[in-house]
Formats: sequence, C-alpha cells, structure tokens
Amino acid sequence: MRYRCEAVSVEGFIQQLAVAYVARGYFFYVVGKIPAGKDRHAVDEKLVERYQIDLSKWARARRKQLGRASLQYLRHEDFFTIIATHGEHPFFEREGASVRDIRRRAIRYGGYAVSFRGGHVQVRIDLPQYRLLKAWFEDEATRRSAESLAKVFYDLPFEPYHLVKRQEFNLLRAVNRKRRAAGLSLVPFECIWLKRRPVKPFGEASSTVKSSPAGPDAVPVEAVTTETNGGGGPTSDE
Repeated sequence: MRYRCEAVSVEGFIQQLAVAYVARGYFFYVVGKIPAGKDRHAVDEKLVERYQIDLSKWARARRKQLGRASLQYLRHEDFFTIIATHGEHPFFEREGASVRDIRRRAIRYGGYAVSFRGGHVQVRIDLPQYRLLKAWFEDEATRRSAESLAKVFYDLPFEPYHLVKRQEFNLLRAVNRKRRAAGLSLVPFECIWLKRRPVKPFGEASSTVKSSPAGPDAVPVEAVTTETNGGGGPTSDE
C-alpha cells in the first residue's frame, strides 16, 4: 500500500496529527482500536480502500473545489483515527454519531490531548495525566534533592509544544513554592526542555537525545506517567 499511515512512535503520531492534519483543516474524526490478534496492516488497507483515502494532493485539491471532504488515516500500534475536512463524503453517513469535531472534543492519546481552538492547533498534556504529574511532584517536592527533581522534569516524555511547556513550568513553580517554604534549594528552570525535536512519523525517530543536566538519582519516568487513549473532552492545564 502506497499510503503511509503507520506512525512508528507516539511522538510521530501526535506530530503528524497536529501539524500535518489538524493544522490543515482536518477537524472531524473517529477513533478506534484494532482488536488483539487482528492483522493491523489488513485493517489499514481495508479502511484506506473503503473511504478512498489514498489520493494525490491534486485530487484532494479538486475535491475541495467541488465541496467534497478529504480524509486521512493514521495509526500507532493498535490505536487509529480517521480524520476529515469539511465537505460531502460517505464517511459522515457511515460513521454517523461516532464522528467528533476536534474543535469541541480533543483526541487523546499517549498522555497528550490534541485540539483546535482560537484558530490554532493545541497540543498539551492530557488533563488526567497532568493531574497525576502534579500530585506526584507536589508529594515529592521536599523529599528529593533539586538535582533528582530536575532529572525527572528533564526526562518527562512529552515534546515541548507551547502548552506542554506552560504546563511543565506550572508544575515546576508548584514544586519550587514548596521547596522555598521549606528552605530548600530550588529546581532550576533549565530542566524544562524548550525545543521540540521533529521526528519522521513513518520512519526512524530523530536521533536527537536529551543530555541530562542533573544527577543519576532520579526515579524512572514510568513511575510518574500513564497512557490515556481515545477521544476526550476539553482539557486544561490548571
């Protein structure tokens, strides 16, 4: 199948979804999960063929001129989404009430939430994930060294999209408030990763590696993260 749809990482899935699709007017979606034991590539081919998704950019432009929708299909492991632009298409009739609007309901996957508001794509840490992180950091704020906490912040597995950075700085400020009140040294702001590392969604991920500014005594990232799959409601970075 010529059409590339299988993202090799969560980061690639989110990047392709947000930057290549949602930012270009793909707002209407369904999400699904391929059952265990099913041939994922066979499902890919079936869905791409069913909705005639494998079109050239010229064909998509022509469809737009005629008021017809274009679709994209994207999958990472067993989670997938079919996402469409405005216009007529059998997709809307066939999927019916299952179709969501990303401007009203975010796509949630891998701890991220992707939405479109105020004329812009928004990528943030999903609210349940954010609350889990906040609880963990506040609990550990005065128990660990500044170096240990800095290492955990630096190793958080989220690409620094604008709202992700804002959320992480909010977490860091909450930690430092507790440490300041306890008379402890503060965790430096330099532990927040500022530059997003673009990846190849359908090929090898970027070889860029974070170099740790802190000591070796941090907890594993898995101890403070979970994965959330599926479509979800509006999120916040409170």
